[in-house]
Amino acid sequence: MLVTKEIALTGTSFTLFLAAALIIAVVPGPGIFYVAARTLSGGKSAGFASTFGTALGGLVHVVAGALGVSAIILASAELFTALKFAGAFYLIWLGLKTFREARDVLAQAHVTVGSQRAFREGVLVEALNPKTAAFFLAFIPQFLDPAGGYPALQFITLGLVSVTLNTLADVVVVMMAATARAGLARRPNLLQRLRQGSGLFIAGLGISLALARRPTS
Repeated sequence: MLVTKEIALTGTSFTLFLAAALIIAVVPGPGIFYVAARTLSGGKSAGFASTFGTALGGLVHVVAGALGVSAIILASAELFTALKFAGAFYLIWLGLKTFREARDVLAQAHVTVGSQRAFREGVLVEALNPKTAAFFLAFIPQFLDPAGGYPALQFITLGLVSVTLNTLADVVVVMMAATARAGLARRPNLLQRLRQGSGLFIAGLGISLALARRPTS
C-alpha cells in the first residue's frame, strides 16, 4: 500500500513537471529565436544542426547540474562572469560574422551554412550560457522526489525530458522559418536584408547575455 502511494505521488509530480516543461518549451525564448535566426540566415540544414547543437549544449548543463558543477559556477561571481562574457562575446562575434556573410547573398541566393559548423556553434552557444545552468538549477529540483533516492539520476532524467521538449519545439520553428526563407529565394535583396537582420539579432542576444545578472537567491 505504501509503495503504491509513493508511485502515485511520483507520477503526479512527473505529470506536473511534464506540463510545466511543455509550457516552457513552447513559449518563445532566446533559444527559439536563435535557431529561427540561424535558419533564416543559413537554411534548413543549418537550422536543424543548430537545434541539435543547442540540445547537446543543454545536456552539458543538465549533467553539470546533476554533478554540482553548475551550483559552483553560479555561487562564484568570478566564474559566472567569465562564462557569461565568453558566451556573450561568442554570440556577438557569430552575429557580426553572419551579418558580414550576408553580403554574398546577392551572388548566391541559395547560400547555406555548413551543418557541422552550425552544429558546433549551437553547442558552444548553449554550453557557454550560464542562464541555462541557472534555469535548470531553479526549475528541476522542484520536482525531485526526496524519498526516491539517486537525486542526481532524477535530475538527469528530468533534464533529458526538458531538453527533448525544447528540441521538438525548435524543430517546429526551424520548419516554419525554412518555409519563410524558401518564399524569399526569388527576392535576393530581401533575403540579404533578412540575413543581415538575423546576424544583428544574434549579436543582440549576445549583448543581452552580457547584461545578465547572477542569480542571488
